[in-house]
Amino acid sequence: MPGRILIVDDVATNRIVLKVTLASACYDVLQAGCGAEALSLAQTEHPDLILLDVLMPDISGISVCKQLKADPLTANIPIIMVTSLKDSKARIRALEAGADDFLSKPIDEMTLLARVRSLLRARDTEEELQSREATCREFGFAEKGQDFTSPAKIALVASNEAIAVDWKSELSPFLDDDIEVVSKEDALALKGTQTPPDIFVISGDLKRPDEGLRLLSELRSRALTRHAAIIMVLRAKARQQAVIALDLGANDLMSGTFEPLELALRIRTQARRKRKADRLRSTVRDGLRMAVVDPLTGLYNRRYAFSHLERIAERAQTSGKPYAVMMLDIDRFKGVNDNFGHATGDAVLIAVAQRLRDNLRHVDLLARIGGEEFLIAMPDTNLADARFAAERLRRVVRDASVDIPMSQNKVSVTLSIGVALSSALSTEQETAEQLIKRADRALFASKSEGRNQVTLSRSAA
Repeated sequence: MPGRILIVDDVATNRIVLKVTLASACYDVLQAGCGAEALSLAQTEHPDLILLDVLMPDISGISVCKQLKADPLTANIPIIMVTSLKDSKARIRALEAGADDFLSKPIDEMTLLARVRSLLRARDTEEELQSREATCREFGFAEKGQDFTSPAKIALVASNEAIAVDWKSELSPFLDDDIEVVSKEDALALKGTQTPPDIFVISGDLKRPDEGLRLLSELRSRALTRHAAIIMVLRAKARQQAVIALDLGANDLMSGTFEPLELALRIRTQARRKRKADRLRSTVRDGLRMAVVDPLTGLYNRRYAFSHLERIAERAQTSGKPYAVMMLDIDRFKGVNDNFGHATGDAVLIAVAQRLRDNLRHVDLLARIGGEEFLIAMPDTNLADARFAAERLRRVVRDASVDIPMSQNKVSVTLSIGVALSSALSTEQETAEQLIKRADRALFASKSEGRNQVTLSRSAA
C-alpha cells in the first residue's frame, strides 16, 4: 500500500465517497465518524495522512486538529481539512490550527489525489531524514550544528514587478522574514556562491501562461534550489495547473483571491518545515562526514579508504591502466609522544597529513588508517611515477621540522614508505586487498633497512 489514510466525517456517505476515490488509488483507508474516534485511531493506528471534516457533532475539526498537532505521537501526520464552508476565515482558522491544506466540498478527485501524493512524499522525505539522523546519533555523530532559527529568505516571483511589490507590501505586516522581489531570470541565474531563497512564491502564469510551472520545474532540477520550499499562486479553479504543480514538486498552493494572511500562514508552515529539513540534512551530512573522516587530520579514515580503493581497482580493471598503492608510516612516532607529549604527536600528525595532501593530485586517495600510518592510492599511475611521487613525499616530510606546541623548539620526523603497483597485463587481476598486503610488506622492508626510505614491492619492481 502506498499509504494509510484516515477519513474523519460524521456523514457516512461522505466517508464512502472519499474511500472509493482513495481505494481506487490503492490507499489503505480508515474511517472515523466523530472527533473522539479520530483522536483514538490516530494514536493507535498511526495513519500517514488525515482527511478531517471541520464540522462534527462532538469535537470540531479545528479542535481535533489542534490536539493532534499538540501530541508528539501525531504531530507529524499531515492533515487536510475538508468542509462545505467557502469563506477565507474558515481556511485561516484551519491553517492556524496546524492543518496542511484546506479543501472545500465538493472535492475534485484529481486535486485531492495530487495533494495527497504531495503531502505523503514530503512526509516520506522527512521520515527518511529522521531515520538517518537517528542512525548518526547511534554512532555518536549527531553533534549540535549550525543555527537554523534566522529569518527565512522569501523570493516573490509574479507576472510583473508591480504585482510582486504589492504582494510584498501586503505580506510584510504578517512576517518578520526577509522578503525580496525577483524576476524569473534572477531566480534561474543564482550561482553556487549565493545563498538561495528558503521559499519561492511563484505565480502560475508569468509573462506567458503556465510559465510559473516551467520555473517550478527548473528550480526543482537545480542543486542550489532543489530543497527550497515552493508555493504556487494560481488562478481560481485552475484545476489542471494545481495538479501539475503538485506533481512537479510544489510544496503548497494558493488559489483564487490573494489573501495575505492566508499566504503568510502557509509561508510560516513551509519555513518551519524547511528549517527542520535543513537541520536534519545538516546532521546527516555532518554525521556521514564524521563517519568517514579522521577528526584530527581531516583525512579519510580506514573505513572510507578501503571502500574507495575497491572502486579504484574496479576502474583499473575496466580501463586496463595500472594504479599504485603506498603504505606510509612515521618513523619512531612513539618516541615523539614519549619525549614531547601527545600534543606534539598530534601536531606532527596534522603537519604530515597537510604535507602529503599538498603534494598529491586531487584524484589520489589519501587516508589515515592507523595511529601514525597512512594509505595513498594513485589511479592511472605507472611504476616510475609512483616511485617519483613516493620519494617526493618522503623528502617534504623530512626537510621541514614541526613546531612543538607552547615551545620555541621543533621536532624532525621522517617517513618510511612501501609501494606496490597493480599489473594491468596480468591474466588474473590482483585484488585491492592483495595490493595493500604487498605495499605493507614493502613498508616493513623500509623499516627494517633503516627507515626514511622508499621500497618497491618485489613483484611490482
